[in-house]
Amino acid sequence: MSYVIKAVLSNPQCPECGQVTIPFPIPVDQYDQTIDMLQAMELGRPVNRDCKVDEIDSHYSVLGALKGMLVNVDQMDYLAKRLDSFCVGEDSQFQAMAHKLEMTDITDFINLTFYCQQATVITDFSNLEAVGRSHFLNLNGGSARMEDLENLDGEETALLLIEGGGEAVTPYGVVYDNGMKLEQVYNGRQLPAYPYDSTLLVLEVAPKRGPAEGDSPEYLYLPASERQIERTLLRVGITALHDAQVRLDFDELPEKAAEALDLEHLSGDDLPALNKMCRAIASLNEADQEKLNAVVLMTGPGDMMAVQQLAENLDQFDFIPGIRTPEEYGMHMIRESGHFEYDENLEGFYDYRRYGEQHIRQEGGQFNEYGYVAYHGTMTLEALMRIDTVGRSQLEQGPQMGGM
Repeated sequence: MSYVIKAVLSNPQCPECGQVTIPFPIPVDQYDQTIDMLQAMELGRPVNRDCKVDEIDSHYSVLGALKGMLVNVDQMDYLAKRLDSFCVGEDSQFQAMAHKLEMTDITDFINLTFYCQQATVITDFSNLEAVGRSHFLNLNGGSARMEDLENLDGEETALLLIEGGGEAVTPYGVVYDNGMKLEQVYNGRQLPAYPYDSTLLVLEVAPKRGPAEGDSPEYLYLPASERQIERTLLRVGITALHDAQVRLDFDELPEKAAEALDLEHLSGDDLPALNKMCRAIASLNEADQEKLNAVVLMTGPGDMMAVQQLAENLDQFDFIPGIRTPEEYGMHMIRESGHFEYDENLEGFYDYRRYGEQHIRQEGGQFNEYGYVAYHGTMTLEALMRIDTVGRSQLEQGPQMGGM
């Protein structure tokens, strides 16, 4: 199954618009297309619940309670992402507690994903030792000291649980809520922080004027599509980029790229350039990200656009990781580069240092903590990192909040 939830949605105000089937989580490269498809049916608003669930297919059969209900497409996407991360056992805890609490509202389902791990579900009474150990872990937030587990009498712990009563029999097992209280992590509007997929930056966004009463910040996960950025800002009441207050939550950027930027003082106007930079870096494999670190140290880019240009033009740089001295560079060139027919019988006659120094001068290369790096492009480094006037204006247009 390539989806967590597959839902058939329709517009209850416009039945003649037909139905659309959407898999959740929505694949990143299909998000904009999915929103366009919904908007063609006059659906898919950033905040409102305007999609009627006609059919629902999921391993989480308890979600069948959503059939006939109104949902927001981003709520469904978020719920699917939360459920997709569940490990063995959590699916039973979620389904059993949702059944016990007779849930039918998507806000409650989302909030339950944060608390269901406190419950104990017994699906097999033949191994009380395992039941007791699982129950002990549930009571302790899913972890415990090895010493406590070694001293635990799992069977006795299970019997005390069973004899204490308070169970509910569900199609997903016998569930004990262990005093779980379902609190409001999700307020029904702004989605709580939850990185998913390959995220380089997580940003907390709120209006400069401050959030409305009862509102929470929203979170942007970059790189993102322009529609994702626009819809995220709209969920917190931001209709123009310059009205956004932005705070870095965490980053997974290459170390030197992050250090080259002032990520502690971001503004809403930075979002288009920041997103485009993240998109360029996200396409790099691990080796190229290390190369980018070396290139950033060599060039000293001053802004996100320059880092983006470097990430998109790494092929114009030579990089040899781990090289620290002219002698090591000369040895690499003669013995390992494949440019020469190395003869080990002449090892003592090679002047690696001198050869390395000669080539470093010719290439204008330099050493840094990552290795040896040299630029061989046809334009100057300054020109490579500079965005021309046309390119800059196009980039700054970015997400224009035009879908409001």
